Amino acid sequence: MSAKTVAVQRFPRLHRATEQSFKSWNRIGSQMAFYVNTLGDVRFAIANYKSEMLRLVAGMSLGVGALAVIGGTVVIVGFLTLSTGAIIAVQGYNQLSGIGVEALTGFLAAYVNVRITAPATAGIALAATIGAGATAQLGAMRISEEIDALEAMAIRSVAYLASTRVAAGVLVVIPLYCIAVLMTFVAARVSTTAIYGQATGVYDHYFTTFLNPTDLLWSFMTATVLAVVIMLMHTYYGYTATGGPAGVGEAVGRAVRASLIVSAFTVLVISLAVYGQSGNFNLSG
Repeated sequence: MSAKTVAVQRFPRLHRATEQSFKSWNRIGSQMAFYVNTLGDVRFAIANYKSEMLRLVAGMSLGVGALAVIGGTVVIVGFLTLSTGAIIAVQGYNQLSGIGVEALTGFLAAYVNVRITAPATAGIALAATIGAGATAQLGAMRISEEIDALEAMAIRSVAYLASTRVAAGVLVVIPLYCIAVLMTFVAARVSTTAIYGQATGVYDHYFTTFLNPTDLLWSFMTATVLAVVIMLMHTYYGYTATGGPAGVGEAVGRAVRASLIVSAFTVLVISLAVYGQSGNFNLSG
């Protein structure tokens, strides 16, 4: 009897804990290797799979099947950011009116919507729509052995399936995020001026005073990073799905949960890195 077998028999719990920790590290390593390969094949995918990328961009933006009836992800992101922008206006006006400075609602709309609300809401929408759809598609291809068929035909499956989706997600997020930011601005202005009756001149004054173009650029960069992170995670879980249809559903759930957590962490890290020291605004003077 070998020394390893004796150790396993004498300390079974320690052996199981150690084995589980090694499996976790191996899973993290394989996940990082997939991400590196996917990002490395983006240039190859853009050069060789243009038609597939155009098809993915159309499907991600306007939707396919029943989703296309309501306008796809564009309408979903628009309505989500519309509601969050209205919430900022409602809560901001009520809280500021309690101390007699409700005129600063325009400041909140220009400050909170751009830095936090718009990128975080866009990330949630991307994870719940585009990301979940990509995981389900790749998972269905995996369990039906379509990915194995692609590799048998000497097609680089990671580049064709994952890299194209990452690149398409970045292309789609550009107009989507423009719509998201505009909808938050419109919702905040309409809610404050039309519902609460604040003068449009007062709102516009504080809004334009504290709307920093640099913040818009950082916000757009945050949304782009979120798109890359979300698509990488969702393509990984779909590409490695196992266990039949139930396994695909589990992969979608795990991907959405993981991408939402990582998206919130990404927004936090970028916000702290950019605004953590000074805040980059002056409220007086």
